[in-house]
Amino acid sequence: MNKINKVYINGQFVTPHGTDTFKLISPVTNELIGEVVLGDETDAINAISAAKEAFKTFSKTTVAERIQYLEKIYTAVFKRKQELIDIMVKEYGGPVQFSTASVQNALDSINSNIEILKTFEFKRKAGNAVVILTPVGVAALITPWNASNGFICSKLSTAIAAGCTVVIKPSEMSAMQTQLITECLHEAGLPKGVFNIVNGLGNIVGATFTSSPDIAKISFTGSTIVGKSIAGKGAESIKRITLELGGKSPNILLEDANLEEAIPVSIAAGFMNSGQACIAATRLLVPEHKLEEVKLLIKETVAKIKVGNPQDTDTQIGPMVSVKQYNRVQQYIQSGIDEGAEILTGGPGKPEGLESGNFVRPTVFVNVHNDMQIAREEIFGPVISVITYKTIDEAVEIANDTIYGLAAYIQTADVVKGEEIATRLEAGRIAVNGFKHDPLAPFGGFKQSGIGREYGVYGLETYLEPKTILI
Repeated sequence: MNKINKVYINGQFVTPHGTDTFKLISPVTNELIGEVVLGDETDAINAISAAKEAFKTFSKTTVAERIQYLEKIYTAVFKRKQELIDIMVKEYGGPVQFSTASVQNALDSINSNIEILKTFEFKRKAGNAVVILTPVGVAALITPWNASNGFICSKLSTAIAAGCTVVIKPSEMSAMQTQLITECLHEAGLPKGVFNIVNGLGNIVGATFTSSPDIAKISFTGSTIVGKSIAGKGAESIKRITLELGGKSPNILLEDANLEEAIPVSIAAGFMNSGQACIAATRLLVPEHKLEEVKLLIKETVAKIKVGNPQDTDTQIGPMVSVKQYNRVQQYIQSGIDEGAEILTGGPGKPEGLESGNFVRPTVFVNVHNDMQIAREEIFGPVISVITYKTIDEAVEIANDTIYGLAAYIQTADVVKGEEIATRLEAGRIAVNGFKHDPLAPFGGFKQSGIGREYGVYGLETYLEPKTILI
């Protein structure tokens, strides 16, 4: 059993002041695979103090120095790429295909910040004034369990590029993954206190970070409910806040879409990361008169999807991260049944032969109305709702009829038309014909899907304060 009994503060692994423990359970077998000792308020305060002290000098580093630090981080992470993939598969249950892509995204985010720094202007003219973009201060980075190391690398590399120091609270459910990435970051040899990582609960370590007057910025990825709480607490000391929250992403199949190509893409987008993705395309909007054709193609596509051991290279859907998450998804499936939606494929319960793990039958509902719970709330599991529309105006109206606005998708043979419709959708990132990611492009949400942007120049500037000098 893997026992993690250190936190990382001021450049070294130290025994935490906290003594509570959290059990790490395999989502594949529900057997105990590890245990982590959780940090407490004292550990969080010590981490903040270390970051605050380090900021005095790190904030004055040159661009060339910060590029060198990022290059060292990239090298250290790349060297252990396969280990990072393997531990994500083991602890989280992410299919090896997704886990491989997730670790590559982590590397790409580091590299993109290196490239940005090579041309970014920290000193600019504005009228007769000089504007200097200065690091905002100590940043608290709070990351979720569904792509833990990817979020740590993207947020940390952006903060370092800006000249900020950080404290990090990863999900306690990702402690084995956190241990490995911390070892990588330690090997990179950054100055003491530049980054500090404390495993702990959100209502203890996270709350201490959020309420501390020494934290200037918070970057949080997670649920909308928790994001609202963080925003409220952070407002007390006017913290700069970036929130990347939940989603209920629409995927519009236009009249001219090649359904034999579009349906497999749409199912993959809806079931990405076993459905445990904030950008999953979980509302599939199809022309009403094409519903029967769509239903046949969905059945054929889902029948070919392998649910099972995430270590197998042909597995597309792995287990839910925990029993709690499995039960949550089951409750939503039952809700869809109770509200009168029709199960096209899948349904309640576990796939045959996978009863020991947190596996969900990939489920697609038809006859769904946009006011149903399964169409309005983020399920975070492999569940897609098919909704029909008569006109493109109605499709846009349905797509925008949500409290969320993180991502959206459009399938069409006419990319010009697709781009025009994209301008009408209320979402932070819209992909035309397939799933796309660019680490240089801004990512974040409209409405209750978040505040601010991450990645690229837009993400970097959220860690900087403009200082105007008039002479």
